[in-house]
Amino acid sequence: MKKIIILLAVLLLLPAPAVYAAGEPGVSAQSAILISGDDGTVIYEKNSHEKLAMASTTKIMTALLTLEEAERSGDPVIDITAEMVAVEGSSMGLKDGDRLTLINLTSGMLLASGNDAANAAAIYLGGSQEGFAELMNARAGEIGMTETNFVTPSGLDDDEHYSTAYDMALLGREAMGNGEFARIAGSSTLQVEFVEPEQRISYQNHNKLLRIYDGCIGIKTGFTKKAGRTLVSAAQRDGTTLIAVTLNAPDDWDDHMAMFDYGFSKVKTVNMGGEALPESIPVAGSGKQGVTVCASQQVSMTLPIEEALGVESRVLLPKFLYAPVKAGEKIGRVQYLSGGTEIYSVPIIATEGAEPVVLPERTWWEKLADFFNNTFG
Repeated sequence: MKKIIILLAVLLLLPAPAVYAAGEPGVSAQSAILISGDDGTVIYEKNSHEKLAMASTTKIMTALLTLEEAERSGDPVIDITAEMVAVEGSSMGLKDGDRLTLINLTSGMLLASGNDAANAAAIYLGGSQEGFAELMNARAGEIGMTETNFVTPSGLDDDEHYSTAYDMALLGREAMGNGEFARIAGSSTLQVEFVEPEQRISYQNHNKLLRIYDGCIGIKTGFTKKAGRTLVSAAQRDGTTLIAVTLNAPDDWDDHMAMFDYGFSKVKTVNMGGEALPESIPVAGSGKQGVTVCASQQVSMTLPIEEALGVESRVLLPKFLYAPVKAGEKIGRVQYLSGGTEIYSVPIIATEGAEPVVLPERTWWEKLADFFNNTFG
């Protein structure tokens, strides 16, 4: 009896095993999340709002800011200085005196996880790491990352440098919406061109999921002793895009594959706003026979598979309009229903205006003649 009591006491002191809803993936990560890359719907989460170190996944923000500056300024060539390369950790091999464009710098930053590249971008864009951190946190605010504070451009450990799985998923979704970022982050290998010395160096992407998971399209790995293994990734199948994040994950590759398999088995993205519409709608009281129309927007919505497969659309438009009609005026809508219940609607607008016909003013004699004709026949 004494042995049984001791055993029970020991069991009570052990941490409780993770318990998931039926069918949900078990993950090794301390914190994890899976969201829709189309509309941000949360599909799976585990401690997703816990503030943790995120290591080199930080470079997603650094790369995004660098590419946005490259687009604004025409991808300028930058001069690498000794200060820029004076940083520890992973490197793309930059040297004092090297010259390359911002886009090429970003390629080495994302594929080789170059801390030197991240530091160079920070000093070029922000004047210093501190100045660049202000840019990072301002951009984070625009994205809605309310649980994040950036200090370093590379993700090297700092007590005040942290984020959450949820915020990093928001960042991953924002970054993958940038075409140049998506191209670089989705490349297994890339050749980086240097202006000086004139050379090309090939880099291989650290993200193994690009090679082992069907449909993986990006985005960034990370590791420090404090943060453990961190990973933000994206995958796409049959028009559905998913973003997965793990922080402090001993088995991150399997975690992400399990989350993606779960997500693709549970949800599907439905595109709304692309229905065929009449070429024009007749207009009464106008010199124009009709006005052209279009859906005002196209929206992607992630739904449970059963619901998504049952979505129906109805185009609701009048048979004709009365002048005047203004360009941009809402004249109908596309209604989306699942199980007979409306889940969304997209406005239909006139793409051009139609002014009413203006009749010439009748003279006094014409009005008098009308009076006699109507009165005396």
